[in-house]
Amino acid sequence: MDPGIALALGGMLTTIIGTVAISWAVVQVIRIRTQARIGPADTARAVADLEERVDQLQQQLLEAHERIDFTERLLTRGRDAHEESA
Repeated sequence: MDPGIALALGGMLTTIIGTVAISWAVVQVIRIRTQARIGPADTARAVADLEERVDQLQQQLLEAHERIDFTERLLTRGRDAHEESA
């Protein structure tokens, strides 16, 4: 695979994951705010659950970034080795 394509795909993947994570959190906050029938204890529990889920999504995003960085390093090494042999 061409390194440029791999980098572009990695960037798109990162953007998609980040967008999904943020969108999910925003939708959940809006949903909680529009549910007037729940009490303060339920709201606090829901917010705590959302915070935990956002933390999980941030960890997943961090892991995806690490994988992309690793792939970029491998592609760069492969390209450099190919250029040296040419």
